[in-house]
Amino acid sequence: MDATQTAVFREQLLAQQRAVLAQLAAQRGGTIGRAEAAAEHFGRPEDSRAQVATDRELEFALDAHETEQLAAIDAALSRIAADTYGECTDCGADIAIGRLQVAPEASRCLACQDSVEHQRRPG
Repeated sequence: MDATQTAVFREQLLAQQRAVLAQLAAQRGGTIGRAEAAAEHFGRPEDSRAQVATDRELEFALDAHETEQLAAIDAALSRIAADTYGECTDCGADIAIGRLQVAPEASRCLACQDSVEHQRRPG
């Protein structure tokens, strides 16, 4: 991958990173943590205990997803800095440009990603 292509992907990754961080800040109402936000949002006396528990679980699931997104973006930016961006972290093959255009944080080629997902499926 040439330096021009890498620079474009770096900008995309930085934009994604800013968007996720802004989304987190907006959802949390500033700098408070997800647990505190959940307590504030879902601690109303009219809510049932089951509703509160469900809403908190959703908050924590969203937090986990956003944390994974940020980790993937950070890892991709590290691969750019190490000049290994665009190489599959499993097999070393080039990741298709089309895949990186859709998911610039991708760390695996399609074959390796399919293999990982297949292994994660139950049964």
